[in-house]
Amino acid sequence: MCLAVPAKIISLKMNEDALLRMGNVDFSGVQKEISLAYVPEAKIGDYVIVHAGFALSILDESEALASLQAFQELADFQAAL
Repeated sequence: MCLAVPAKIISLKMNEDALLRMGNVDFSGVQKEISLAYVPEAKIGDYVIVHAGFALSILDESEALASLQAFQELADFQAAL
């Protein structure tokens, strides 16, 4: 099973080659560097769906926040078991 997770772009590393464009994202407090090759229009503050180190698409902020809330509720439920 594959899981893609929403993350917010917090900084960009510009590169003349769009395939080498990178950015730092925040996964609810955890920061990682990812490839932005598939979303050249992405900018700081955008939410993207990330899988295996690649941003696959840009998400609407409300969709991203709803997904993050659902992940948090699942974590809270598992912790209560």
